[in-house]
Amino acid sequence: MVARALWALLAALRAGWCLLPQSGYLHPDEFFQAPEVMAGDILNLQVYYPWEFLSNSPCRTVVFPLMTSGVTYWVIKSLQQLDICSSCINSYTLLVSPRLLFTIFSFILDYSVYRLAPLWGADPWKALVLLAGSYVTLVFYTRTFTNTLEGLLFALLMVLVSSRKSSGRSAEPTSSSLLGVITTAGFFNRPTFLAFALMPLLYWASLIVDSQKNIKTLINDFLKFILCACFTAFVFITADTFYFTSVSLDNLYSTNNSSLIDVIVQLHDKMVVTPFNFLSYNLNPHNLALHGSHPRVTHFTVNGVMLFGILHILAIGAGFKMLKKYVHQLMLVRWCCRGLPGLLVHSEGSPILLLFYFVPLAFLSLFSHQEPRFLIPLILPLVLFSASPSRAVRWKLLIVLFNLLGALLFGCLHQGGLIPCLFHLEQLIHSPASSSHPQHYTLLFAHTYMPPRSLLNIKKTDVHVEVIDMAGAGEETLCQTVEQRASNFTCSNCHIFIIIPGTVRATITKCGVSFKNETLIFPHLSMEDPPQIPVLSSGNWRSQLGLYILELNRDHQSL
Repeated sequence: MVARALWALLAALRAGWCLLPQSGYLHPDEFFQAPEVMAGDILNLQVYYPWEFLSNSPCRTVVFPLMTSGVTYWVIKSLQQLDICSSCINSYTLLVSPRLLFTIFSFILDYSVYRLAPLWGADPWKALVLLAGSYVTLVFYTRTFTNTLEGLLFALLMVLVSSRKSSGRSAEPTSSSLLGVITTAGFFNRPTFLAFALMPLLYWASLIVDSQKNIKTLINDFLKFILCACFTAFVFITADTFYFTSVSLDNLYSTNNSSLIDVIVQLHDKMVVTPFNFLSYNLNPHNLALHGSHPRVTHFTVNGVMLFGILHILAIGAGFKMLKKYVHQLMLVRWCCRGLPGLLVHSEGSPILLLFYFVPLAFLSLFSHQEPRFLIPLILPLVLFSASPSRAVRWKLLIVLFNLLGALLFGCLHQGGLIPCLFHLEQLIHSPASSSHPQHYTLLFAHTYMPPRSLLNIKKTDVHVEVIDMAGAGEETLCQTVEQRASNFTCSNCHIFIIIPGTVRATITKCGVSFKNETLIFPHLSMEDPPQIPVLSSGNWRSQLGLYILELNRDHQSL
């Protein structure tokens, strides 16, 4: 009873914190792989299109962005057009509406745990509390990442392959058609999904073989899987081809004196298969190095601990014990006699759950670019393994403290001033004073994550706002840009704002300019420019953990 109440409380926290909203900014991909693109396409806002969505280098399918952020933006656009909500489109709704949809989708994880726990010998409510209390669920699964969708599809795949007969007899294979659809959809969302799907599909194949069906039924199951996978791929390829190229139905129908073969050739020449482009780019070590190279053991030694804490460490310990056990059996020639299907079907639940956890982890470790969010789909097998009745959940206090710290760090502090800063600037730009007297705004961001321009709510036709992203520019480059802007500061209705973390605030004072307004947004933690511990212990700690909005003074002079 206590576990049920605790899960309900944590579920309410997940939804409520999404609506607040969370101020932490995890990674630019949470904006630039869906919401930013759809805001430009559907709401006609000024946005920054990432290279993956440009027609000359399409590496991301447009289907999932359209089905998620696209749908939510279409809804708020329709509500505003119907005068049901006169100001539905603002920075808050632009941020929260896609996140809210992902938060609702995140309860697919809870449903999956509830369904899977009895099948894998886990305590359902203990597993649900572990899931709902994890900061990975509270923070990462409420954000618009493709990794979030990958985790949800992985959960559905595990539910489908784990279905069993209630009589307790041999496991009953599930719908081959649905498996084909989910596997292909996951592959188009992120080709790395195949690493997560490998063990569930092998388990499903072992169920089919173990069920001792006739060869005709076996072939029928595999054909259903392949045909549905091909049909799903056709849908994704068609949608992406229409989106990224000039091909349209009108163009095809208006082609004069063209045979069916000509139309097929035209489609073939312009066909866009985004996963192949994705793989072609990411299998090149030089390309991966542009995004950061890491040691191959980063997922095992750092990222797993960063996301799951003690649960990851305990899983590693159990994995070594399992490996030692099966090596011993191999030496006794027992494992060889049973074969792989026997290992997958007749073993206890825990060893297979560990395979569901470590096999994707091992495959993802083959790539040199390793970020923590790549591992978030693994939370499902990990909580099922950790919630086994025979496995007492120790370290409860440590688990609670770890997830409180993770939620605070990534949900509030990490780049936490940038989203409130954009909210503040959006209100300033659209204030009544600015509307009655047109103003020109130059917004210069330095040493922050890439700002999602869509949150400023500026139409593409508007030219009175200029956004300059200096990223991590050095002192000389930054001062040169600021001084250049200051020297051209002659417009009576022009405003120049510089947005910079407090840890590099002193850099601006060396640029020979003055400011007439300062706004400090707290909290903001930049891991790229972290505050120094001695400074934090002084009275200046709030400035070090803040983001400054500095308005350039028209009558600037050297300091």
